[in-house]
Amino acid sequence: MATSITPRLGRLEGALRRTVPDGRVLTSGADYESSRTIANGAVPDRPGVIVRCLDPADVQAAVRAAREFGVPLSVRSGGHDWAGRALTDGGLTIDIPGMRGVTVHPDDRIAVLGGGATCADVAKAAQPYGLDAATGTAGTVGMVGLSLGGGYGPLCGKFGLALDNMVSADVVLPDGELVTADAERNAELFWALRGGGGNFGVVTAMRIRLHSVPALLSGMIMYPMEQATDVLAAVAEFVPGGGPDELTVQCGFVAGPDGSPALFIAPTWSGDADAGKPVLARLAGFGEPVVAHVGPVALADLLAGMDAQFVFGRHMDVRTRTVAALTSEVRDVLNSGAQKMTSPFSGIVLHSLRGAATRVPVGDTAFGNRTAHVMVEMIAIWEPDDAPHRHRAWLHELSSALAPHAMPGGYPNLLGPDATDQLEDAYGSNSTRLLAAKHRFDPDGVFRALPIPDTKRA
Repeated sequence: MATSITPRLGRLEGALRRTVPDGRVLTSGADYESSRTIANGAVPDRPGVIVRCLDPADVQAAVRAAREFGVPLSVRSGGHDWAGRALTDGGLTIDIPGMRGVTVHPDDRIAVLGGGATCADVAKAAQPYGLDAATGTAGTVGMVGLSLGGGYGPLCGKFGLALDNMVSADVVLPDGELVTADAERNAELFWALRGGGGNFGVVTAMRIRLHSVPALLSGMIMYPMEQATDVLAAVAEFVPGGGPDELTVQCGFVAGPDGSPALFIAPTWSGDADAGKPVLARLAGFGEPVVAHVGPVALADLLAGMDAQFVFGRHMDVRTRTVAALTSEVRDVLNSGAQKMTSPFSGIVLHSLRGAATRVPVGDTAFGNRTAHVMVEMIAIWEPDDAPHRHRAWLHELSSALAPHAMPGGYPNLLGPDATDQLEDAYGSNSTRLLAAKHRFDPDGVFRALPIPDTKRA
């Protein structure tokens, strides 16, 4: 911690203790350690002060104190950002998992969720009413953070990205003011929030659309690597754009039942069950799978299956590339990369943007790529006592090999601060408007969440 900030941290801590009750201002101890835990155990950052917020007033107090004493801040919700931006080393971290309540209004098909709610929280709250949400692929991911940056998920083809289902957001701005942003109130802020990430304030609550799905069919199909070339070529018909909107196919490479790399297909059908069963049966019949479990599933259980694949606390590094299609060249790179994986915990996951998500005009939200595409998420994961060099080398080699086949830019939710070759194009034609919004709502750069192009261009 820089010496120059230490006196300011002391004054900030004192101010917060006068406004935030019940010992929720933390500088050490078990509660502090719990609140600085994030998915990526490789991130060493230790905030000078963590404030556990339970309502918007707590968040307002924290933001105002950080501004008053000139202390950098960050916001921790689900803690899944692999780059560790939920923590501010030596600064103030606003911790909001305590604000994770979800209220469902079934008649309007609306869910009101706190800023700390996870995708699992939303799915479980909607389930008793026969409703589903356009979540991400993992239950422990924060729903708000996912939505602010995009939100690929199993219902993307039918209902769009998570951000396409935002109705409004309550936001604490850099000056501590709490405002509501929707299509009519603070409309430009609402536009920027849908894709621009947490770069404009702290979202303390969000309202999202829910959906009635006749049947949700999903599961896991795994093929051994010796079949991967042929099976992935067949899957390319469905990824990203083949089939009806009701079908969204996630696929990629993870460790199979014997610990060696395997090709997985995780299709999700959100529609009439009788229409979906033959489609999913076809995906399970491209070869001779070693695993083939597909059938009716609750969204909460579907998300829990992905949570089991990724354990909090392991060390990780992530890269992302976006390709227009699974061409033979792209498939060759992916197959080669899978065979070279250096850890049984690592993976290559392909997310499709298709169907409903492609029919939103690119200028309607800050999200910059509405062309049908495949977002390739490359994840290196290793145990804390393992040397990181070979795992990072594998990741760099794979990302570099995909680069010549990739579209410009990348997925902001997964771009790291050093992804300079992708950052300038990440928001496409929306960059200028997004930077203008940043200059308007946060001219002093109080919030630094997802990487956006140089704000000096605004």
